[in-house]
Amino acid sequence: MLQGARQTVLNFPSAFLGGNRTQRIEFPFCYLIWRLQLPPLLLLGVTCHAVVGSLWRPSFQGNASLLHLSRNRSNPEQGYCERGARLVSSLDFWTLSSENLIGVLPTDPVKENYVRKVKNCVFSVAFPTPFQSRVRLVAVSKEVLEDILDLDLSVSETDDFIQLVSGGKIVFGSIPLAHRYGGHQFGIWADQLGDGRAHLIGIYMNRQGEKWELQLKGSGKTPYSRNGDGRAILRSSVREFLCSEALHYLGIPTSRAASLVVSDDVVWRDQFYNGNLVKERGAVVLRVAKSWFRIGSLEILTHYGELDLLRMLLDFIIQEYFPLVDVKEPNRYVDFFSIVVFETAQLIALWMSVGFAHGVCNTDNFSLLSITIDYGPFGFMEAYNPDFVPNTSDDERRYKIGNQANIRMFNLNKLLQAINPLLNPRQKQLATQILKEYPVLYYTRFRELFKAKLGLLGKSEGDDDLIAFLLHLMEKTEADFTMTFRQLSEITQSQLQELVIPQEFWALKMISKHKLSPAWVSQYLSRLKSNISDSDSERRKRMTAVNPRYVLKNWMAESAVQKAERNDFSEVHLLQQVLRHPFQKHSAAERAGYSSPTPPWARDLRVSCSS
Repeated sequence: MLQGARQTVLNFPSAFLGGNRTQRIEFPFCYLIWRLQLPPLLLLGVTCHAVVGSLWRPSFQGNASLLHLSRNRSNPEQGYCERGARLVSSLDFWTLSSENLIGVLPTDPVKENYVRKVKNCVFSVAFPTPFQSRVRLVAVSKEVLEDILDLDLSVSETDDFIQLVSGGKIVFGSIPLAHRYGGHQFGIWADQLGDGRAHLIGIYMNRQGEKWELQLKGSGKTPYSRNGDGRAILRSSVREFLCSEALHYLGIPTSRAASLVVSDDVVWRDQFYNGNLVKERGAVVLRVAKSWFRIGSLEILTHYGELDLLRMLLDFIIQEYFPLVDVKEPNRYVDFFSIVVFETAQLIALWMSVGFAHGVCNTDNFSLLSITIDYGPFGFMEAYNPDFVPNTSDDERRYKIGNQANIRMFNLNKLLQAINPLLNPRQKQLATQILKEYPVLYYTRFRELFKAKLGLLGKSEGDDDLIAFLLHLMEKTEADFTMTFRQLSEITQSQLQELVIPQEFWALKMISKHKLSPAWVSQYLSRLKSNISDSDSERRKRMTAVNPRYVLKNWMAESAVQKAERNDFSEVHLLQQVLRHPFQKHSAAERAGYSSPTPPWARDLRVSCSS
């Protein structure tokens, strides 16, 4: 599969590894061509949803009740088949099912919901715990409801919907589950983790034949809650709802957020782990993804020697989510690993292209489908700084933005260790070689993205240096990452040539104060001349399509949170609308200062693992 790899040396800008401007690394310069050689699976026919024939119901109190939909019970297959392309305005014809998972993968034989060590299973049956107080809908994603869940927006106004998305009731036919997984947290094996405050309430197959897993976050305790209360709070839930949708519209693979509800239930949080407990309100986000399996899903099985279950789960994951891999192929695990390595490199490069730092890149937060999941102390970098750490809980700065690519290689190595017991010696050798390809895959994509951000066409030997030079200037002048590239997209070449930057381009003015700025501008303008058959207007049009004007900076999220805690959700809604079109100028966003320098009050904002 991998033959004739040759060694090469590239200079990496500081955004790749952080710290110094450049660092020399040797790695094989070959590409995942073998990825194209994977035999595709035959497309299987897609059938309509069917309600599970029998439903286990717990005897203990305090859990979600069933949302009885009479039409579903009388004719469970009527919903999807007869709806066709029409959005539904009632949950009556809308069904979920857990059968795709529990029909194949073993569940915990213990049915009681108490914290414990769980063995020899993938899921535990666990019902959400309803709020005791009133529940209020804060926000919904019209696109998720309509494009993914086939629901008309009007459904969100019904009591059935509120009950469903808050964990108050469960759709008949679905068995809610909590997923068992482990993981390496901050580089150390943390043993059993699992869904401690999340419930997978079922899988929905939409009118396009796509399967989506629906998960409530903040919906109560599970066997994996450890010392936690199983709740999420409004502050963190607003951030997750807004950021998952924001990344989607930036073109970055991510879980989606369908809704956000808040209750009056009291939840106590020590936000910065300093002994200062604060009373907050419980909230729930309904989030959806093609899958919630992560590296930790496999690690826990290998750790406890549950190798038959490891093979069963990995074969299931390959068959369900990796159509390019033939589940009957002896090298299927190597092929699976090669795709994960490739897609991981693409994802991290995309994160870097918009200045996004996840904050907690543990293996239990790393999707096997290479989508962004588990939003916690994330942050969009404001002043360019490869040492930017959004998480104040990260004392060692392990997950600084400039280290994200390296951390992902660490995670991929843990994935390889997890599947190693299923590989023969030759396959282990191949998989190890594939992992070595990660740096070049990452940087190839990194270069492509940053060349596009600068409007560069074709190839030039000096492109890497041009990118690194600009990042160096941005770091030294503490220029805003997002607005530097956006303003380069809007300024004309003649304005740059004159070296007199108008005040509206405030980020570029910061860079222009550096003594080396004229040298970079000269190199940049010279490089633009090599863009064959390109005009300045075309360049700006191209660049504004890839350089967002708005990202969810921490101060913007904090402003929305502060208002939301006073039951004013206007800024949540404003940000939701603005972040749906991050590349377009928005008058309300301009009035709110979303493209302006960070306000003085927000310069010392902090976010922790409790946020």
